[in-house]
Amino acid sequence: MLKISHKVAIPDNEIELSAIRAQGAGGQNVNKVSSAIHLRFDINASSLPDFYKQRLLKKKDRRINKDGVIVIKAQQYRNQEKNRAAALQRLQTLIKSVTVSTKPRRPTQPSKVAKQRRLDSKIRRGRTKQLRGRINSD
Repeated sequence: MLKISHKVAIPDNEIELSAIRAQGAGGQNVNKVSSAIHLRFDINASSLPDFYKQRLLKKKDRRINKDGVIVIKAQQYRNQEKNRAAALQRLQTLIKSVTVSTKPRRPTQPSKVAKQRRLDSKIRRGRTKQLRGRINSD
């Protein structure tokens, strides 16, 4: 069971884990050992509450494909168990990220004093620049 919150958990049978060969440098074992982990999690077929499903499907994330399947590839470590733990941790973090609701922005307007202060500084700056001009000697 992958625990998301104190009320929500994902059963192991909903998470598909497969071992694959890692890319990149690895020495003599690189072509023999399947140490990378490929994790697949189908959002629509999962037992997650609808709130989680809707938010995950709306989320713009390259790990979520158009069919609603989360695909995570973990190959950071040379050890399969560590890569499995890393992939599950990333899945957990991704699902937890949709539970945080952003505070709606309330549009505000500058006060009259702030507007006047801005205009005064513009006038002052303009006068300073005006003094830098050529001096006409008649």
